[in-house]
Amino acid sequence: MCIEPLMSARQQRVGHICLFSKSVLPNTLHMKLSILCTIFTLSVSSLLAQKTVATDEQAWFAVLNQTRISKKWGFWFDAHLRLKDNYAGHLSQSILRFGPTYFLTDDVRLTAGYAYVHTFPGPGDANIGLSEHRLWQQVQWFTRGPKARLMQRVRLEERYRRKTMNDNELGEGYNFNWRIRYNFALFLPITKKRFEPGGLLFLVNDEMFINFGKNIVYNHFDQNRFFVGLVYQINKHAQLHGGYMNLYQQLPSGNQFRNQHTVRVFYFHNFDLRG
Repeated sequence: MCIEPLMSARQQRVGHICLFSKSVLPNTLHMKLSILCTIFTLSVSSLLAQKTVATDEQAWFAVLNQTRISKKWGFWFDAHLRLKDNYAGHLSQSILRFGPTYFLTDDVRLTAGYAYVHTFPGPGDANIGLSEHRLWQQVQWFTRGPKARLMQRVRLEERYRRKTMNDNELGEGYNFNWRIRYNFALFLPITKKRFEPGGLLFLVNDEMFINFGKNIVYNHFDQNRFFVGLVYQINKHAQLHGGYMNLYQQLPSGNQFRNQHTVRVFYFHNFDLRG
């Protein structure tokens, strides 16, 4: 992981403005403007000098399942394991998520459930494991065509994250905030088999996260995840996704950001138990 200060082209432009004022303005006005320029430049420099971006490399693996048990009902389950530090140096996070699904139609689904998130101790994080309990509700819908398919999803989360006293000691209780996520995934066939077993697809996927609640002060924008990769249609009910994801996140301080390069491998499976 490395941390890089953000460089400011704006500081250079401010300097150019101040130099320009010296050559064309009367002395008194020039002096006043020079003082203002100096104050403004120092203020901008102070703000931008504090803004940093940490870079990390991770590998994410997941199994995701949707099972339908009747015309209207089914359930959702997914499990994740994430590794960090040069893609596999340390454990980063694990997630278990599940909930019942109500099918408005075959292509429009409502799900609500619970997720448990565990963040492992390690470099760049606290020296103790951190837990999060998360309630979530979502609507998911599909648009299907012979040459392309689009999945969209809006998810609302209520996050209860364990408080910490410092990097070595847990606090009492949990911090709470809301988060909303919008996810779209566009599937484009690149072989003649298209969406049939053995077909290969190109996938473009993006998900944006927005925080809100009284505990959110500086990072209402939480993160964005942009993914490009390939999808192999294993059979009628299963797909294997693999590719590259960039995660860009604003941390709670507001002036610290994370730019994460991620190798992502997900296995999707759908069961239909209606007979």
